[in-house]
Amino acid sequence: MLLVREIKENFEKYVVGLKKRGLKEAEERLKVIISLDNQRKEIQGALDDILNRSNQLSKKIGGLMQAGHREEANEIKSETAAFKGQSKILSEQLQDIEKALKGKLYEMPNIPNENVVAGQSEEDNELLYQKGELPQLAAGYQPHWELINDYGLVDFNLGNKITGAGFPFYKGQGARLVRGLVNYFLDKGIASGYQEVQPPILVNEASGLATGQLPDKEGQMYHLSDTNLYLIPTAEVPLTNIYRDTLLEEADFPVKMIGYTPCFRREAGSWGADVRGLNRLHQFDKVEVVQIAKPEDSYAVLEEMKRHVEDLIVSLELPYRMLRLCGKDLGFTSAITYDFEVYSGGQKKWLEVSSVSNFENYQAHRLKLRYKTQEGKKQLAHTLNGSALAVPRILAAILENNQTSKGIKMPSVLQPYLGFDFIEK
Repeated sequence: MLLVREIKENFEKYVVGLKKRGLKEAEERLKVIISLDNQRKEIQGALDDILNRSNQLSKKIGGLMQAGHREEANEIKSETAAFKGQSKILSEQLQDIEKALKGKLYEMPNIPNENVVAGQSEEDNELLYQKGELPQLAAGYQPHWELINDYGLVDFNLGNKITGAGFPFYKGQGARLVRGLVNYFLDKGIASGYQEVQPPILVNEASGLATGQLPDKEGQMYHLSDTNLYLIPTAEVPLTNIYRDTLLEEADFPVKMIGYTPCFRREAGSWGADVRGLNRLHQFDKVEVVQIAKPEDSYAVLEEMKRHVEDLIVSLELPYRMLRLCGKDLGFTSAITYDFEVYSGGQKKWLEVSSVSNFENYQAHRLKLRYKTQEGKKQLAHTLNGSALAVPRILAAILENNQTSKGIKMPSVLQPYLGFDFIEK
């Protein structure tokens, strides 16, 4: 959530930043926020004044009563009754203004980092580099949705029968491959200093608001209306919310967490080539890394997280590329995001498998996540997260890129986790 104080102090910076996202009415919306905050301060000042005067009169009444001047004390009591009525009205007005202000702030996305270009769509994302040799597949190669049928790895028809489209059943070596990937990603994260956390996959509304999924992505989340709980779209939500309403000390850093969860997203559709097979699902497995950092350290932490994701992809022997998202394609809460895409030879296309983001203090403001500096000052922390990695598209790329006439060869780093080096019919 944006800080009103910073909006006022850097108004033009915020206008320019929000326009990078394509928010044409940025200036007008920011002015509404400033106006509401000014009204809030005015009402708060009037309320404080009345409460102060009321307290002074109460003390005076107490003194008069002790001195035996009961009649004079009773005369002043009528004044305090009037103050109580005024303070009640002002308190109600203050609550209304604060609610309206918070609502407007919840609707405003984070401002992009200065290195983020504006752009018009995902087509304007910046390609920073590409590495690895693209697979040279023999004639008759297949996309993964044909491979998984031929080898009996994933059953979409069964998933559709039991639940619906976008909920696959992994079977046999397909299930072992999912489990092997998850365990490998977790072990690599733990070796890099992340603490493993197994969080709940249901969160309350306060958690969704704190990390910015609500109200922005309310229509994309599965909601249990009878309990007002939400199925998580990513482990970022429960992991980051561990530190909601928390004051950290210098000695608590670094805060590094890694967690595996199934993830649930309603926006996955059943149309077009981009959603074939494992390309887009309603439920999928993902390992997430989350860090909380001091502001002066957060961009060094971002580089560290990018290297971690890149090392994973390299170890799986997959060709990949890294992009920096433009303002128009940037997530609602992110200040800057780097996407990693792997090349999937059977489809001859690039698949996004990780996003690594720095939210700066946007989430921390919602979370009320602060830390105490060495000087004793309380300051908002920075939050970061990244996919390390999302399983389905990694699995698809491994199957497509390693298909041979004899079967599908598994990357060497996965073989100890799988108990097999080849998938054969």
